[in-house]
Amino acid sequence: MKTRNRINTIAFVLFFFVALIINVSGHNLRDGHLPHRKFELKNHHHLHASFLMMRRDSVFLETENGSVRTIPLSDFSKEDQRFLLGRMAEIAQLNQPRAKATWHQTNAFQDRSGSDGGNWSLFFLYLSILAAVTIYLIRQYAQLPGILKLLSVASVTLFTAFTLFSFRKQLLGPDPLFIDAAFKPFKPEVATRWDANWFYVESKGIPTTHSMMTGITSWQQQVPIPQCYIGNNAWQIPLNPVLATEPVPVNPQHFLRGAVAIAANGVPIFNPYTNTGVDALLDGQLDQWGGHSGRADDYHYHVAPLFLDSQTVEILPIAFALDGFAIYAGREPDGAPMLPLDANHGHFDASGIYHYHGTPEAPYMIGKMVGRVTEDATMQIIPQPRATPVRPSLTPLNGATITDFQPNGKGNGYILTYTRNGQNTKVDYSWTKSGTYTFNFISSSGTIQEVYNGFLPCEVTTQVGDLGDDLYSVQVFPNPGRGKISIAIKGMDLESVHGIFVFDLNGRLVFQKNQPVLSLETDEWPQGSYFVKVIHDRGELNQKIIIP
Repeated sequence: MKTRNRINTIAFVLFFFVALIINVSGHNLRDGHLPHRKFELKNHHHLHASFLMMRRDSVFLETENGSVRTIPLSDFSKEDQRFLLGRMAEIAQLNQPRAKATWHQTNAFQDRSGSDGGNWSLFFLYLSILAAVTIYLIRQYAQLPGILKLLSVASVTLFTAFTLFSFRKQLLGPDPLFIDAAFKPFKPEVATRWDANWFYVESKGIPTTHSMMTGITSWQQQVPIPQCYIGNNAWQIPLNPVLATEPVPVNPQHFLRGAVAIAANGVPIFNPYTNTGVDALLDGQLDQWGGHSGRADDYHYHVAPLFLDSQTVEILPIAFALDGFAIYAGREPDGAPMLPLDANHGHFDASGIYHYHGTPEAPYMIGKMVGRVTEDATMQIIPQPRATPVRPSLTPLNGATITDFQPNGKGNGYILTYTRNGQNTKVDYSWTKSGTYTFNFISSSGTIQEVYNGFLPCEVTTQVGDLGDDLYSVQVFPNPGRGKISIAIKGMDLESVHGIFVFDLNGRLVFQKNQPVLSLETDEWPQGSYFVKVIHDRGELNQKIIIP
């Protein structure tokens, strides 16, 4: 009996490790030994690399040293263009069951894990382990009653299923390039960056494609003042969202302070219910765009900004929830009409990625938070940036209706007009670069002035690479980060780069290299914001980095 048990044990171990080696080898073959090809570019340069994928007109190649290059399709020779388009046609044929998914849906899942091949490899590894353990248990305990053998096999099966489900839950989020595409139509009013865990959105929280405040009939006497959601006070979207075990409802009991999402134009979106528990829209507190100003004079929406969908050419998310999942308007990402929504006000797409939808009716955008979030003692999702007030919060002005809201023409303030008891009153307010905020309340009975010393106004600095096209850019990773930070230059050979310089916010040069470098050592740099400037044949590119 002992000899047979020993043989069974050896057989199980051998079966397990053979399965492991086969699967890992398959994974490594995909990752490390893809066939290389000599690509010819129109500038007569040659590149030995492996084709990874193509998005729109950008080709992703893996070079011999393992780095990834992104080159416009038009930069390749005609022969290589035919080859690349042919490869994409082959891939499309293989993925035909998912043909309705757009590029960001199909590749979002793949980019989180390397490729579908890597996921299937892990899946078959789990199945191999399950089969090996099952055979071992049946043979090892052949004398056990049938019910015990059944329980043993069922336990292994449940453990494997749980592991696979947990693994799948880690792969439900969109990739950073897709998130960035949603914010790009609203740059330079917003700036974006990301590291391994978070996607950061910088803005002043003020929309530039529509006005504000007009139409409010229940006014709290607050007005929009640009906030400083920049640097370490930027909005954070998790890049590795995890499904919540129990989705938390967005209702009068949860998330009553702070935002639940950030719109593509950099304006935060709050719970439809105010901190007093009333529906802000039904209570008349919102303007005709679904927003108003909070106690810190911070402008934000309380319902989905559906109109943003018409301000982009493509079908892109109008916002991202702070749990990491996208929010669309009334159409699916492939352009089809919105499919039925679940109790959370969204659904999974064909590639297994969840997204929400905004609607004109309650719950307007998010019924429950599908992703795992942290709620602090004040019922606010953390982390999220803070708004800074410049004056005490005020009380509602009963009977007032806001009839007009215009910029003051100087770029440093606004003029709000409201009517109450048949009388018009204007609030003409502005600020200076030194942080002095002046409010003039103008009515038929005269002018009352209030002056406050507040925070210094800030600017959202969007890097030159973001303002250009998709062909050329520079990225640093991680960002924010400290220590060794990598530099990736998109769309050009290193021979085209003539120097890399780093400046602080005061314009002081802190690093200079008159030749290409692929990383920066930042251990000795003080905490703060910096700009990386890359000089190349076509001009220069800039990227902002944060040193925490």
